[in-house]
Amino acid sequence: MPTYVMLTNLTPEGVQTLKNNPTRVQEVNKEVEQLGVTVKDQWATLGPYDFVTVVEAPDDQTMVKVSIELGSRGTMSSQTLAAMPAADLAAAL
Repeated sequence: MPTYVMLTNLTPEGVQTLKNNPTRVQEVNKEVEQLGVTVKDQWATLGPYDFVTVVEAPDDQTMVKVSIELGSRGTMSSQTLAAMPAADLAAAL
């Protein structure tokens, strides 16, 4: 199944939501899994992004649906990168 990396930043509203409900991250993960995506790993990070999340999805269309759904809430923005294992890249060359 294709792998994607989501680089996420919280908006001020998202920071307030997280502060008021620290389990919100897990709740959102369950919501996106209902859209057909599997959350494989997730980290809260310091630096230019607040979260780095690795997910598996059946296709790009599913990831677009997830990105639009999450972005429409106004609590975060994200960049999504298609990813492949480095060994697969080497094998393709």
